[in-house]
Amino acid sequence: MGKNIHATMRRHIAKAAAIFFMTIATSQCFAQSQSKSANIKPEQDKRYLDIINTLYYYIQQNYVDDVDPEILYAGALKGMLEALDDPYSVYMPKDEWRSLKDTTVGSFGGVGLSITKPTENKPDKPAYVEVSQPIEDSPGYKAGIQSGDLIVAIDGTDTSTITMNEVLDMLRGTVGTNVTVRIRRGKAMEFERVLTRAIIENPTVKSGMIEDSKIGYIKITEFSSNTAQRVQEAIDKFSKEKYTGLILDLRNNGGGLLSSSVDIAEKFIDSGVIVSTKSRISYENSVYTAHRARTTVRNLPVVVLINGASASASEILAGALKDAHVAYLVGEKTYGKGSVQIPSELINNDGFKITVARYYSPSDTNIDKIGIPPDREVKFPEFNEDEEKAYVKLVESNEIETYVENHPNMGEEDIAAYADILHLAYPVETRVIRKIVRNEVDRTKPARLYDLDYDLQLKEAIKILKTEDMKALMKSTKTLKQLQAEVKAEQSEKSEK
Repeated sequence: MGKNIHATMRRHIAKAAAIFFMTIATSQCFAQSQSKSANIKPEQDKRYLDIINTLYYYIQQNYVDDVDPEILYAGALKGMLEALDDPYSVYMPKDEWRSLKDTTVGSFGGVGLSITKPTENKPDKPAYVEVSQPIEDSPGYKAGIQSGDLIVAIDGTDTSTITMNEVLDMLRGTVGTNVTVRIRRGKAMEFERVLTRAIIENPTVKSGMIEDSKIGYIKITEFSSNTAQRVQEAIDKFSKEKYTGLILDLRNNGGGLLSSSVDIAEKFIDSGVIVSTKSRISYENSVYTAHRARTTVRNLPVVVLINGASASASEILAGALKDAHVAYLVGEKTYGKGSVQIPSELINNDGFKITVARYYSPSDTNIDKIGIPPDREVKFPEFNEDEEKAYVKLVESNEIETYVENHPNMGEEDIAAYADILHLAYPVETRVIRKIVRNEVDRTKPARLYDLDYDLQLKEAIKILKTEDMKALMKSTKTLKQLQAEVKAEQSEKSEK
């Protein structure tokens, strides 16, 4: 029952951020599709639509109970999109559409958790709220809530039984008021946290120099319209400080705008293809190429941090830098979302997302359902069953909160000493306990840019840049095309035996 605790903390979840975003009316959407696709047969389409209409009116006139037309409408749209057998092509009723455009981010009191929620509640798979990503410095982040956590209850209300709109209404509220959430992490760990609502802001880029080094560190949490500009500002600052290496952290980044990831890739790649999109519809085919005039980082060792929650636009950027041999990837294999969706709004304010293309790396490779493996894998230690129980017991005890409140201004030595004491009663790795204590000490402070005591992947990236021959490492890396070819060859060899 051992699990990678860090993977459990931020199991993903490709975030519901789309690569492209556009809003179109239903009639425009389908008229455009009909005019562009040569595969559509108008006579056949009309026949099927007539059959659907016939069934709709038959149900309305003959079913034993009165049926709300909206229920039939929603069921039909949901069924059509589910028939595509594509997890990213989905119907979104008004509350789901609202959550895509505006979850808990905005100029209101919230808890700072980007969330998703299944539309269907099943006995074997309750529709609990899932945390896509906590926003740094937010109440949810400071309470230690992680990507991949499930919110199973809000103020005692089972979240599987309520809509996304109701969830959002319960999480939002007057700044300074409290809301209690029950968190499920993995299969067995459950605990409650009290969150105090605050004004939420979502910066997409944080940066700074790694202490006692000339290594610049840039953490990108999402690819938005101003992310590339913020990355360039960080690079300009590092240049003034004469940096000698760069770490680009894409962990737990579920994606965002394709254009943003391309703009950032151009800062490192001076020629060639960055990414291409391919579709059966010609106008969805695009090739994005680098321009030397936009390259601002040359001949500098670069390490990119990735994990299982790095998805979509994150994978576009990581894949481009890997195929171009300008960055070394450290961490864990990425999520594997290699498709392009267009979210579209219907005329009644419902919405839907549909996959319109797949994207390909510079080596002409698609990573959908495959992911991008790191050049050097670094995993976090696993929890066994006893450690899981001890972790839950420690978090639910409120012992740490009480101790920190009674011991203000705790430093790192104090944190380490207290963690050693806690370890005697709660047999969890002291590195993890120090992290929990540190989170509580920092609860009222701005979030740390990084945590070298806890973050094994970041420590490895720093070690590589400080002590290893990056030129030799880069020569040893393989493109995504080469890696996938090797996997196919191995599979073929095994099948022949």
